[in-house]
Amino acid sequence: MKVKDERPSVGSLGESVACDELTRRGYAILATRYRSRFGELDIVCKRDGVLGFVEVKARKAPARPSERATALDAISPRKQQRVAAMALDYLAWTNQLEAPCRFIVVAIDGLDGPRQTLSVIEDAWTVDR
Repeated sequence: MKVKDERPSVGSLGESVACDELTRRGYAILATRYRSRFGELDIVCKRDGVLGFVEVKARKAPARPSERATALDAISPRKQQRVAAMALDYLAWTNQLEAPCRFIVVAIDGLDGPRQTLSVIEDAWTVDR
C-alpha cells in the first residue's frame, strides 16, 4: 500500500510564498488555481485597479552547484501564450474584458534551502488584445 505524502508540493508551497509576497506589495488576491480549458492560472490579483495574472515558478535548491537553471528559465514563449489565453478566459468569465491587466512572474529559487531568492517581475510580458 502506498502512503500519501502530506507535505505540500513545491508548487503549492511556491504559490503560498508568492501570495504572501504579493499581499505584502499591496495586491489583493482574487483567485488561486483558476482553472480554464487552457490550463490553470496560479494566481489572479489586483492592485490600483489593474488585474494581475501571476505565473509562479519555484525550484528547490539544486542538487549540485553546477545546476544553474533558475525558476525564470521555465517561462517560455509557449507558456506566456498559454497564460495569456487563460487570462482572456478569466476576463471573459468575470465580464472584465476591458479591464487593464498585467502579467506577473514570481520566481523562487532555493525554495527548500537557507538561501532562498524571490523575484517579482511585474509586466513580465505584454499581449495585444
